[in-house]
Amino acid sequence: MNKTPLMAALAVALATSIAAPAHAGEVYTGIGTHGLMIGYAQALSPAFTVRGDFASAGTHTRDESDEGYNAVGKLSYHRVGLFGDWFPFGNGFRITGGVTFNNMKGEVNAQGNGTEMTVGDATFISDSSDRINVQITFPKTTPYLGIGWGHQLSSGWGFVFDIGASIGKAKMTETHSGTHLGDPNLVTQEDIDAELADIRADVEKVKMIPMIAIGFNYRF
Repeated sequence: MNKTPLMAALAVALATSIAAPAHAGEVYTGIGTHGLMIGYAQALSPAFTVRGDFASAGTHTRDESDEGYNAVGKLSYHRVGLFGDWFPFGNGFRITGGVTFNNMKGEVNAQGNGTEMTVGDATFISDSSDRINVQITFPKTTPYLGIGWGHQLSSGWGFVFDIGASIGKAKMTETHSGTHLGDPNLVTQEDIDAELADIRADVEKVKMIPMIAIGFNYRF
């Protein structure tokens, strides 16, 4: 899918909507799997609305210790979305398509803590120089498909609901270094790959970011 024309079309629609009647404007907010959200929508007709929003689930960290290492995990998710809503039945139900610009990343930094560590078939006494960094990232730009309720041409307060997904494959990368982890005669790349095989297999199953959100809007 060539996303550039879609993004350009949505950007033009949002820009030209400034000239639309004032009563068609809408601000909205909500909460869901993508965190807190705030956005602006513009009805172009009773059957079609364009909108954009920013959502963030923030950044979360977690510390963990095990035999051989101490680890710090970090997960962050922020996104900007541009959407077009079609109301095929003349009520609030809609079909939504668009594009999301994502900053979604998970990271684990593990450091040796001076106890016995096993990596693949290699076992050794780790030290503080032994480090493994694992990063899991989602594509920066992805198409979005979903259904929902709300954002139709109206006035006053309203209710909005979304269920859909940003479609794209997650990717995992790793780096390692240190007295033991950086010595291929002690710990081979095959050992590292074997240790991370389960994580990599789980990451490769991730082909979308699901989204469920609920909120309210105000048209003026």
